[in-house]
Amino acid sequence: MFWRPKADPLPPAGVDAVAPAMRTAAAWSWRVLVVAGAIGVLIFLIIQLRLIVIPLLIGVLLAALLVPFATWLKHRLRFPHWLAVTSAMLTLVSVVTALIWLVVAQVRAGWPSLQDRSVDAFDEFLVWLSTTFGLSTDEITGWIDGIVAELDFSTGGPLVTGALSVSTTAVELLTGTVLVLFSLLFFLIDGPNIWRFVVRLFPRTARPAVDGAARAGWITLTNFSKVQIFVAFVDGLGIGLIAWGLGLPLALPIGVAVFLASFVPFVGALVTGALAVLIALVYNGPFIALLMLGGVLLVQQIEGNVLQPLIMGPAVRVHPLAVVLAVTTGGLLAGIPGTLFAVPIIAFLNVVVRYIASGRWRVIPHPMTLSDIQPPPAAPPQERS
Repeated sequence: MFWRPKADPLPPAGVDAVAPAMRTAAAWSWRVLVVAGAIGVLIFLIIQLRLIVIPLLIGVLLAALLVPFATWLKHRLRFPHWLAVTSAMLTLVSVVTALIWLVVAQVRAGWPSLQDRSVDAFDEFLVWLSTTFGLSTDEITGWIDGIVAELDFSTGGPLVTGALSVSTTAVELLTGTVLVLFSLLFFLIDGPNIWRFVVRLFPRTARPAVDGAARAGWITLTNFSKVQIFVAFVDGLGIGLIAWGLGLPLALPIGVAVFLASFVPFVGALVTGALAVLIALVYNGPFIALLMLGGVLLVQQIEGNVLQPLIMGPAVRVHPLAVVLAVTTGGLLAGIPGTLFAVPIIAFLNVVVRYIASGRWRVIPHPMTLSDIQPPPAAPPQERS
């Protein structure tokens, strides 16, 4: 018999030609791309509609703070619904107005001395430049004149454009404030009915999970609002007391400004703390400014190492690294509003995803407390006999 070489098998065709690992990777890839595209379109629409979305989100955060207060007025003090809502709204407006009036009044009272001291500090800075670097007064004045000339006060220059931008921003701020109060009022008056309307937009089989997950997220937003006020109060009180102890003027406005700015995590307190250091430098010189800087850093360390892990962490259940990354990403995408809403959005999504994945909505469809949204503890392993 003659030996014949064995013929090679035909290569697989169609789907069989692709390795299983590659098919799995491709299936995951196009699904990830679709999800990423949907998220990108959503973020684009939010940025385009920011004049509506931002006031609405602020209204939601304020509602998370005021709804428990209005509920307490109705159940503990027996207020009628309309009176509880009116009292909550008036309390919010009164507190914010009082804080703004306090800052404006203190700044107006100390403005003449601040202006005079700023001029003296600038003259001292010019003298330091001339003595340290051997610069003449004419050279320094020439540089200043060149900087002023670059600003271009003519029509279309950056100062004029900036003034027009400020006027436009003022109109947008006024419109946003009205929208915040309007939406907040209706959240307090008819919040449950608004939410039931939103839930009915989902398929009937998904409504229990959507309703339970959103209620769990609402509990987290409420805890976040309460804890954030406490953290901001500690920041404002600490930096304000340090400024007062170092003899800085405008210590009270500095504390109030730190309190208001601390609602923007990490960034707000640092910016207002830098303002306190600048005032200390202008009024009291470099040594007091260094002490003020040390005080600001001390307060920030207390917030980051004590308040955030012990108070904010259990309230929002988000790792500090995730908070930093969320704030940074929010700032890159949407500026200051992005840093303001980054933490509550991440905390809300974290609780929603965990609640749905744990299946708690089948057992507790309407969570009312923090323990209702926690996954059940794992059963201990049984010992073998």
